[in-house]
Amino acid sequence: MLPRYARNKPQHRQRRAVSKRHEAVVIATFGRRMNLRILADGTTVRARIKGRDLKPVCGDRVLAETIENEPDLLIVEILPRDNELTRPNMRGKTEILAANIDFVAVACAAVPRPDWYIVDRYLCAAELMRVKAAIVFNKVDDGSAEPEAAEELAVYRALDYDTVVCSAKTERNMDALESILEQHVAIIVGQSGVGKSSLINVLTQGEQRTAAVSTAKGGEGRHTTVNSVMLAQPRGGYVVDSPGVRDYAPAIAEPAEVEFGFREIHGRSEHCRFANCRHRHEPGCAVKAALESGDISERRYESYKRMLLLTEQQGRGRY
Repeated sequence: MLPRYARNKPQHRQRRAVSKRHEAVVIATFGRRMNLRILADGTTVRARIKGRDLKPVCGDRVLAETIENEPDLLIVEILPRDNELTRPNMRGKTEILAANIDFVAVACAAVPRPDWYIVDRYLCAAELMRVKAAIVFNKVDDGSAEPEAAEELAVYRALDYDTVVCSAKTERNMDALESILEQHVAIIVGQSGVGKSSLINVLTQGEQRTAAVSTAKGGEGRHTTVNSVMLAQPRGGYVVDSPGVRDYAPAIAEPAEVEFGFREIHGRSEHCRFANCRHRHEPGCAVKAALESGDISERRYESYKRMLLLTEQQGRGRY
């Protein structure tokens, strides 16, 4: 039993230190650990995620708290996203690969032979995300694309898409691509084998993934697997480098929204007789009329129909 004077003495509890919150951007991910860039001063710090419900991805803006006696910050909140780069995963659910992207660069090359439908599909995804997009024709060491590719690139230029014919190997015309992506948070997507990694390497002047995430890894060991990373561009801005992002198949919108991914089709759809026109066999279709007059590329129109059919099959569970 305490002495009488001690019983009346107030018991002092140790006060918990007040946590300081930082707004930051996720620039590298590996499992439940992250590398953050603090927006206030640009420093790079390590962080871990609070609980299991939060699932930040590369490009996310987050709130992170300091932890007493720990070097790592604690991510406690994901701030609202401008957009999400998604794909269906093996379980049929939507997987978020990156967030807050504002530029999609679609890469293709003479070899492998360009699949223009894939190019159109990426452009459709960019339009639905409401971000800028460009077509990058790589592996052109002599400075000119083959006639067939040049004709297709002219179609995209007529739709106000930037096109860049370049060579990551010789760095020919890479300055044009750097100018387009300057000050943007960009991703480079496209078919396998078109040189996406080489393009990223030139754009970031050889900044290595291992160097970019060294702060995040800390004492985790050199074999830590990095899922994605934002690499800085010398002129300002970032390029998101991730195997999942580079080769992703973009999620397709609802059938009624597919036309929003094709500028030339959406621009004419308001002149169709029926508001729900799908521009296939409906009477009074302004899109079909433009196709017949040669104002719309037949190949682009076929891409639209193919994508529309795909979304309809997806809705019926046949995707």
